[in-house]
Amino acid sequence: MKRKKNTEDVIVKKKCTTFDYVLAILFVGVLIMTLYPFLNVLAISLNDPMDTMRNINMLFPRKFTFSNYVYIFTENDLMKPLMMSVVRTVLGAALGVICTAMIGYVLSRQDFYFNKPFTIIFVITMYVSGGMVPEYLLLMRTLHMGNNFAVYILPGLVWVYNIILVRSFIDGLPIALQEAAKLDGANDFVVWYKIILPLCKPVLATVALFVAVGQWNSFMDTYLYARELPTLQYVLYEIMEKATIKIDPHAAVDQMKNAVSPMSVRMAITVVATVPILIVYPFLQKYFVGGMTVGAVKN
Repeated sequence: MKRKKNTEDVIVKKKCTTFDYVLAILFVGVLIMTLYPFLNVLAISLNDPMDTMRNINMLFPRKFTFSNYVYIFTENDLMKPLMMSVVRTVLGAALGVICTAMIGYVLSRQDFYFNKPFTIIFVITMYVSGGMVPEYLLLMRTLHMGNNFAVYILPGLVWVYNIILVRSFIDGLPIALQEAAKLDGANDFVVWYKIILPLCKPVLATVALFVAVGQWNSFMDTYLYARELPTLQYVLYEIMEKATIKIDPHAAVDQMKNAVSPMSVRMAITVVATVPILIVYPFLQKYFVGGMTVGAVKN
């Protein structure tokens, strides 16, 4: 009997080991598929322009060159657009989080009589919108917000998806905390500021990440409403559109080192636009994961 059990244990161990190998191979394959696009973009941005035009694109450049980044940063004034993007991202994320938290708290109140009607109205706007033309007429002709910094903040101040996210998170909090605060004489604003906000750090960090990424990547609003207040993304978009092959076939070898190609410039712009988000995301990752699990049971 003991020999049979030992044999069965060995078989089970072998099966588990084989499964572990298969799982490891699967994860490695998923990792390669995930990292390959970014590594390819990075390789093209650092690639020699002649290799790029010949479609010699690998995970690692055959000839390293920083001419694409030099072209982006030296031939264009990016400091003012960079500051504009930073200000709109920070200010837009801060105001967006505050307004979203306020609306989410109001919609989570059980004693709010118009809770369901307002929720339905908000949700409808996720599926039906006026379109670009009415929005343009409203912002430019009615509100006169053309070339005004407020056009970067007010139209995207509140996202319905973020409101639902915050409301669902608040619904999972113990209602006894709010009732105890009101028994101590706290009003609704004090309850929201001192009770709800500290407990909603995970979901608020998630909302801040969503809004900040949206503000940082946005360039269409600059193109339509505020060309006199260019942001970094809009300037990079213009550089990408104007990028042409700057290679003289009769130039000397030393001059060829400073040449750029449109594809390499586009990939370099993609890296420049993505790196700030990659830097910020690790600091918000733990809050991001916690904020997305809004259905978890709170202690």
